[in-house]
Amino acid sequence: MGVGAFLEPLVVVTLLFGGTWVNRNTEYRIFDRRRSSSGFPRSSSRDSIESAYSSPRSSSSLLDSPRASSPSLLSPQEPKWRKREIRILGFRKEVVSPNTRRFQGYFLSRLLQKFPFLVEAWYWALIYWVYQLGRAFTAVTLVEGTVNVARNHALQVIHLEQRLHIFFELNVQHWFLQHPFLMHWTNRIYSFIHIPGTILYLVWLYYYTTTRNRIDIPLPNRSVGETDGSPAGPRLYAARRRTMAVCNLLAFIVFTLWPCMPPRLLSDPDVPGKIGDEARSYGFVDTVHGSEGESSVWTQNKFCNQYAAMPSLHFGYSLLIGLTICSIPLASQHRRSRTFALRVPTTNKALRFRLPSPRRIACLAIGIAYPTIILIAIVATANHFILDAVAGAIVCGLAWSGNRILLNLLPLEDYFLLLVRIHKPERRIMGLDGEDEDDGWSSDRGGVAGKGVVVN
Repeated sequence: MGVGAFLEPLVVVTLLFGGTWVNRNTEYRIFDRRRSSSGFPRSSSRDSIESAYSSPRSSSSLLDSPRASSPSLLSPQEPKWRKREIRILGFRKEVVSPNTRRFQGYFLSRLLQKFPFLVEAWYWALIYWVYQLGRAFTAVTLVEGTVNVARNHALQVIHLEQRLHIFFELNVQHWFLQHPFLMHWTNRIYSFIHIPGTILYLVWLYYYTTTRNRIDIPLPNRSVGETDGSPAGPRLYAARRRTMAVCNLLAFIVFTLWPCMPPRLLSDPDVPGKIGDEARSYGFVDTVHGSEGESSVWTQNKFCNQYAAMPSLHFGYSLLIGLTICSIPLASQHRRSRTFALRVPTTNKALRFRLPSPRRIACLAIGIAYPTIILIAIVATANHFILDAVAGAIVCGLAWSGNRILLNLLPLEDYFLLLVRIHKPERRIMGLDGEDEDDGWSSDRGGVAGKGVVVN
C-alpha cells in the first residue's frame, strides 16, 4: 500500500474538515459571547432577518423566545430537564432527560455553533468506527470452522444464483479481465470510492438541505433571510444519516450470524477435498489484492473481516446515495420544467411533452449511475455476489423505512452531552413546520409551513 496508507486517511480527513469549513456559520463569532450567543450576527443582519419573516407567528415565536436571547442573561431560567418520547412498535412513553441548553455559552458549544458540521463528523466517526470495531472483533476471533462455514455459504449462494439463472459473476469478470485498462480503474473504484464518496455525499447533502436554508447566513447574491436550499430541510439529512447507521447495524447482525466468503477467496489452493475442488473450479480471480491490484487501507488490513460479503454495504450505501440524489426535492428555481410540442403528420394536433428541469435530469443521471458503477465494480472484482448486492438493497430499504428507531437514543445523547458540558447548535432554518427535529417523529421530508424555525 505504501503511500496510500497515508494518503487515503488524509483524503478522508480533508473531506471532513473541508465539509466543516464549507458549512461554517460565517456570521458567528466564537469569542464574542455577547453578540454570537444570541444567534444573530449583528444588528443589521437581525433587521434583515426580521424583514424576511412573512408570518407574524413565526417571527414572534423566534425573536421573543428565550432561545433567541442571550444565554448569559437567561441561563438561570433554563430548566435542567426536558421531555423526550420513546416509541417502539406502537409503544410510547415520555421520559425526562437533561436540558443541555444551559451549556450553550461554553466554549465547545460556541465552537460547534460556528462549525455545526463538526457534530456530523462526530456522528459519522461514531457510526463508522463502531461498525469497524465490530468487524475487527469478528476478524480477530475467527476460527477455522467459521472460515469453512463461510466457504459453504458462498457455495450455497452460487447454487441459488444458478437456480435463479442470475449467476453472471464469472462472465462479468472475464470480460473485464480482457480489458486491463477498465479492470485497473474498476479496482480503483472499488478500493477508493466507497468511503470518500460517502463522506462527500454527506457534505453535499448537509450543505444543500441545511446550510443553504439558514436564514442568518448571507448567500452569494442574496441578502440575509433569503435561502437557496432544498425545501426538504435538515430532517432529510438527519434521516439519511440515521439510515446509514441502521444499515451498519443490520449488516453487522447478518454477517455475524451468517458469514459468507467473497468469490475472490474461493480459489484458495490449500483447501482440500471436494469442497475445495468445487470452490476452485469456478476460477474467480482476486483482482484487487493481487500484485497488480489497487488494494487500500480500507480493504486490506488484519482487522478487516474478509468473510462479511453478505450483505454488500458497498452497494447498499451507493443505492442509498443514488435514491437520495434522484428524489431530493429541489429549490424552486431548479424545478422549472420545459414543455415542447411535436406536431402529428396529417393532423392538426400536437403532442406535448414535458421534460424535467436540467437540475433534475442531472440528479437522475448521477443517482442512477453511481449505484450502477458500484454494482459493476463489486462483481467484476469478485468481492461480492449479485445476491450480496440484493441483500445490500434490502438492508438499505429496511434502514430507510425504519431509521426513526434511533430517535429513541436521544435521551442517552442528552446524558452524554451533560457529561461533557456541551450543547448541540440550534439552526435557524427556513422551510420547516415548527417542530424540533430531534424531539419529533415527523416526516423526514419536511415542509414549508413555518419560517424562521429553530431546529436542534
